[in-house]
Amino acid sequence: QVLPVESGGGSVQAGGSLRLSCVMPEYIGGRKCMAWFRTTPEKEREWVANIEYDGRSNFADSVKGRFTISKDIPANTLYLQMNLLKPEDTAMYYCALDPSGSWDPCSRRQYEYPYWGRGTQVTVSS
Repeated sequence: QVLPVESGGGSVQAGGSLRLSCVMPEYIGGRKCMAWFRTTPEKEREWVANIEYDGRSNFADSVKGRFTISKDIPANTLYLQMNLLKPEDTAMYYCALDPSGSWDPCSRRQYEYPYWGRGTQVTVSS
């Protein structure tokens, strides 16, 4: 495995849930940052959430209280649990990895993450 690989996207009605998964290309138990971003045709890529080496997590205001980010270190897998989904959550979701060790704090800027998955589409209908 060379790049992160996302899965779990799909179509869901408003109020529903999805769990996105991202298998990272290397061990994720060290001093690394991982994040989720999303894009739409009308808007530049926006940061959604990140998780730091010590397990701390941060969320964009638009998803706070609805989304949860977590990691399974033995499985090299990052997750994004998405609850109470809204139509405005419709986007292509990308996972990203920064293995540089600059983990405190982990960045919310896309240019800080050198490794990206190809994306998984989430569509929320009203």
